[in-house]
Amino acid sequence: MKQWYESLFENYGKKYDEESFTQGTAGESDFIEKELNYNKSLSIIDIGCGTGRHSIELTKRGYQVTGIDLSESQLKRAREKAVEQGLHVDFQKHDARQLPFKGEFDLAMMICEAAFPLMETDEMNYEILRNAAAALKPDGKLIFTTLNGLFPLFHSIEKFCAAGAKEGNASYEKNSFDLMTFRDFNVTTVEDDLGIRKELKCNERYYVPPEITWLLKSLGFSNIYICGAKLGAFSRDDCLSIDDFEMLVIAEKHGN
Repeated sequence: MKQWYESLFENYGKKYDEESFTQGTAGESDFIEKELNYNKSLSIIDIGCGTGRHSIELTKRGYQVTGIDLSESQLKRAREKAVEQGLHVDFQKHDARQLPFKGEFDLAMMICEAAFPLMETDEMNYEILRNAAAALKPDGKLIFTTLNGLFPLFHSIEKFCAAGAKEGNASYEKNSFDLMTFRDFNVTTVEDDLGIRKELKCNERYYVPPEITWLLKSLGFSNIYICGAKLGAFSRDDCLSIDDFEMLVIAEKHGN
């Protein structure tokens, strides 16, 4: 039986690129470049790359990027976009819980939730972080965004999502936040690229900063920095608050 995130991303490439939360690619890539000190010899793995928006943008800027995703439909759209722009990007289909890469990349990134934290158990989410860590070279860097567990304690997730959506975007209704698991259960409705309406029962894990810090330390990361994640305007100077829907995490892997 397919999980909700597998069904969601089938035939959803073009519509996905029109979602309000995917419009910050250039600014987010600016931040990633800065974190790399603009060193274009460094290798990047984009885990949960989706339609390849960050992979393609960074490739345009001269970086060597490998984009991986579980959805063949999303990857198909990513490859089409790369060809349209005359770019070669190494897009591969993999499950982020079972990556084959060992010590190959200088940077692992997971932007706009990517695979983490969509999995149905905390253990699966941890496996994604563990595989990201394993893919990195000694002294490699991890950059990812995840859902801020402080936000739903003070705000309505449903109202926040509705306020930012444009006509034709996905809608999120019947949200229920479980304080024991920090999971938001909701009904997500989308119309895919074929005009087919999908109504999916979804759940996503929200994390608080101490959890993320502990998880990363257990995987050998240090210099862990957590801040707010503003669409298209990532910055270390953006102190995380209860008003941030997402948090931005930067961490460095211990060298051997």
